[in-house]
Amino acid sequence: MTTTKGFSNIGDVLDKFRKDEDKYISREFQKYAYDLAKELNDLSHKSLYMRLAKNTPRVLLENARNFVKDAYKVQSRPRLFMWKLSELKKTQK
Repeated sequence: MTTTKGFSNIGDVLDKFRKDEDKYISREFQKYAYDLAKELNDLSHKSLYMRLAKNTPRVLLENARNFVKDAYKVQSRPRLFMWKLSELKKTQK
């Protein structure tokens, strides 16, 4: 339910808030980085993904993410992601 002028009720906002996951996230790139770390099964290095999401163009991150998604029988998803990201950065220059 929305109120006048496009604002949402505070109850609706609080219902959508996931206390256990979103308590330290205040910016969009942080949410993207957390989701990326979770997808790569590498939550112990989420600060690395936060730095990448803040400083690296999103197109490169998405291309590397899709490459890892499409890969078959991967031993280390984070390692493959970082390799592909470095390859994409080299080709960009």
